[in-house]
Amino acid sequence: MKPETACLHAVRDHSHLTGAVAAPIYQSATFAHPALGQSTGYDYSRLQNPTREHTEKLVAALEGGADALAFSSGMAAIACLMELFGPGDEILATDDLYGGSIRLFDRVSKKNGVIIRYADTSDVTAVAAALTDRTRGVFIETPTNPMMRVTDLRGVKDLLAGRDTLLLVDNTFLTPYFCRPIVCGADAVIHSGTKYLAGHNDTLAGFLVPADAALAERLRFLQKTTGAVLAPFDAFLVTRGIKTLALRMEASQRNALVIAAWLREQPKVTRVYYTGLPDHPAYELSRRQGTGFGAMISFSVDTEETARRILEQTELILFAESLGGVETLITYPATQTHADVPEEARAARGIDGRLLRLSVGIEAAADLIADLGRAMA
Repeated sequence: MKPETACLHAVRDHSHLTGAVAAPIYQSATFAHPALGQSTGYDYSRLQNPTREHTEKLVAALEGGADALAFSSGMAAIACLMELFGPGDEILATDDLYGGSIRLFDRVSKKNGVIIRYADTSDVTAVAAALTDRTRGVFIETPTNPMMRVTDLRGVKDLLAGRDTLLLVDNTFLTPYFCRPIVCGADAVIHSGTKYLAGHNDTLAGFLVPADAALAERLRFLQKTTGAVLAPFDAFLVTRGIKTLALRMEASQRNALVIAAWLREQPKVTRVYYTGLPDHPAYELSRRQGTGFGAMISFSVDTEETARRILEQTELILFAESLGGVETLITYPATQTHADVPEEARAARGIDGRLLRLSVGIEAAADLIADLGRAMA
């Protein structure tokens, strides 16, 4: 089944007799037992809910996982994932991560005794040098947020052969439409479902997609125990969003390709970070391990004053946090996504007052370019 079709038909809901095309919203916290010792398969919505289950099966089918677990946010999903690890376990993470992930790792996971180390995972030799006997997980964003570095997933997986180490991949930027990390060896895939999967900036969601049943069982236990599950109505919104995932990803990517090329020609733009540009260091790698480049662009401008003017003067493009919705959003990583990262660490990653991040939506590319052009004038 092609991805475009799978977004609509990979999972069918046969649990009702109405013929409803849309999966119903089971807005119930609890479910009655037929008799003592018997269950309909649903007992309490923290454990499972038919609407959430439908969404989970759909995401699992798209990613090629053994299961998918839906959470109330992407950070809730990562927090649950980190409960797999205990004191003395070491996590090697990409050094260019979403600031919320860094905050969780440095201020919560470390407090709980988990050792967090960072490396440039786009350099496989750096990963090899950083691995130790205590490394139990390698946490990768690809492309990274916000500097758009790309990691060779198969190359890292080869390094982990024979080790008791999980390869954990945040696939939020590309989605299973453009990349399926499990095919490349990932043991679990992470999503902020708030972003491209839901796609309309109207709900929060997170997903963990384990590659095998044994890991799925461990995560199910942790999810039901910690309890940050996705509500039925939000699950419905994610399922509805996924129906147009293919169309949205293609439209946003078409725009991103045009806008990235335009940005490179602007005198006030000093650098453009987009994996779809042929001179991006990971352009060929991106083509090998996926089917597209996505629609996330970061770019640096000549001065902080120019950056502020763009943020204040765009009209169609909204100055807002988040990404992956149908509307184009522009973000200032230094004070938004990475505000909790120390300034010295931000600067080392290239996240300074001149860096902007653009989540390209589905508007007409000409209108978006005109909006940026006016703001830069």
